[in-house]
Amino acid sequence: MRNLQSEETRSRILKRAGEQFAQKGYDRVGVAEICRQAGVSKGAFYHHFESKQAILMELLEVWLAKLEEGLAAVTDYSLETPESLLKMSRIIKWLIQPDFTETPIFLELWSQASRNEEIRQQTLATYAKYRQIFTGFIERGISEGSLTDIDPASGAQVLISLASGIFLQSLLDPAGGDWERIAEDSIQIILEGLKRR
Repeated sequence: MRNLQSEETRSRILKRAGEQFAQKGYDRVGVAEICRQAGVSKGAFYHHFESKQAILMELLEVWLAKLEEGLAAVTDYSLETPESLLKMSRIIKWLIQPDFTETPIFLELWSQASRNEEIRQQTLATYAKYRQIFTGFIERGISEGSLTDIDPASGAQVLISLASGIFLQSLLDPAGGDWERIAEDSIQIILEGLKRR
């Protein structure tokens, strides 16, 4: 019972902090406000989280876990690499759904990463992880003969940069286009250039 109650308290703090970061901005929200919104004492806050920054990073981790689940669900190793990557591009639909409440939090995270070295390093570690994943996909495509022989790490960087750019544009302007189609078309253009002739 105590563990369940403790987990509920932790989840409530995380949820309320995320809402406050989204509404007011990370820098304008203090621990006292998070505690007030979550209905907990500062002691309870610090029992669960080392700092306000720890909450921001956990919000990122929670979202990344969902992203990894989504990627795992659409990754199809029975397809050749270009088709598998194209299928993976469709996850953008989940990322830009109209009720994607994490949007302002992501903008806050990127803003904080430009000013806070620890957040910057953690954010870069996330990018490095996905570069490694996509490097593996490109190596697989070269090995199976479906992709031309390029530097896999550079190809992965192009894919990550493209995905990040489309994601950022969709956050800033959700009604600015059919982002799912834009993502799919963009990946298709890149893959056409990478396919072995």
